Amino acid sequence: MRPAPILSVAQMRAAEQALFDAGTDPYALMRTAGEGAAEIIWRAGHKRETLILCGPGNNGGDGFVIARALRDLGVPVRVAAMGESGTESSRKARAEWDGPIEALMDAAPAAQLVDALFGIGATRGLSAELAGKLRALADAAQHSYALDVPSGVESDAAIALSPVPAFTHCIALGAWKAAHMLMPARIYAAQHSLVDIGITAPPDAAVALARPTLYAPAADAHKYRRGLVAIVAGAMPGAAVLSAEAAARSGAGYVRLLAGEETGAHSHAIVRSRSFDLDRAKAVLIGPGLGRDERAWERLSATLSSGLPTVADADALWLLAEKGLGDLPRPAIATPHEGEFDHLFGEDEGNKIECTRRAAARGGMVVVHKGPDTVIAAPDGRCAVAPTASPWLSTAGTGDVLAGLCAARLAVTGDAFGAACEAVWLHGEAARRAGAAFLADDLIPHIPAALASAL
Repeated sequence: MRPAPILSVAQMRAAEQALFDAGTDPYALMRTAGEGAAEIIWRAGHKRETLILCGPGNNGGDGFVIARALRDLGVPVRVAAMGESGTESSRKARAEWDGPIEALMDAAPAAQLVDALFGIGATRGLSAELAGKLRALADAAQHSYALDVPSGVESDAAIALSPVPAFTHCIALGAWKAAHMLMPARIYAAQHSLVDIGITAPPDAAVALARPTLYAPAADAHKYRRGLVAIVAGAMPGAAVLSAEAAARSGAGYVRLLAGEETGAHSHAIVRSRSFDLDRAKAVLIGPGLGRDERAWERLSATLSSGLPTVADADALWLLAEKGLGDLPRPAIATPHEGEFDHLFGEDEGNKIECTRRAAARGGMVVVHKGPDTVIAAPDGRCAVAPTASPWLSTAGTGDVLAGLCAARLAVTGDAFGAACEAVWLHGEAARRAGAAFLADDLIPHIPAALASAL
């Protein structure tokens, strides 16, 4: 998914209005959007017969622009509309089409379907009859395109207000929206494309996570200068070993595993310490396999009192939620999954981007809100959303690997938000390289190649 801003409906409207205030003609902007979408459809489907469904608003106007542009390229195009066009720009687009217009409910299927019924402003679902017709036409098409968002989807909430068919493509106009990034709306299209229409995003906009630019160690680097990561083990030391293995392969110069008990086999380069030795550490990770008893709390308290940059995961988050979040050392990264997030910060209203941003500000830490739609937010409002990662990551131990990546990148850079973004990207790239049906352990050998691809 192309790195670009993610805008709410209100932010998108404001960005468009800024263009109009600067002298851009609204219909000219509609033509830019529609012609850009037509180019994407042309590249994917070439001269396959195309049926375009046009609604009464500006989304339907975009559909009429697409129809004209495809017809000019020699594509056999049919247009079906719900009724009359209701905005000035959509009426101009309809007039420029000047071809036949079918009644939508009578339209026969085509090899390609374009859903230009309702855009990001929709606040209610489609009628059962209309939703059923849209599904039938989409299911019959070889390629199906939702323009901006699928009709029936609430853009900001990223939820379906009525049944939504599975589209092969979703073509975003101007910027990504929450519905393109967050579950469940993200799964309504297999591929997402973005048409640039020249808007300027607000400085506080969330962004789609980009591949980071990483750097090899300096010519005069040594293991301490590159960053020492201390990883606190606990009742289930295997989880901490996974974290340590990941940290050792993602840029840290030295990994020290603080474990009083036997941890089982691990790489010889990872130093096991029976004492609570944080000497020269640049970052400390606590939580994977820590346990939830009094001894675990004592280890967590000692870690936090060290004042070192901290990554808190898993059981550490549970303990913090039970005992009171308090102040974590700065910089700090918390890596909760959905259940841990709600336990730690409480259930909140709004989409995942909004909730994660508020949690980061309230906790004074970077929050990596994990899941199939991972959101990374910093206390100062910076926010990134990861593109779709391998669904095979939904297996035990992969969160421990991610926590180790976060700790290593924090030790290397000292920048909690940047480290979290780098770690999430490396995690997804390692999973892509690992293929199918992997264990968390199987991610480890792919981390160096993932890192090398971002140098």
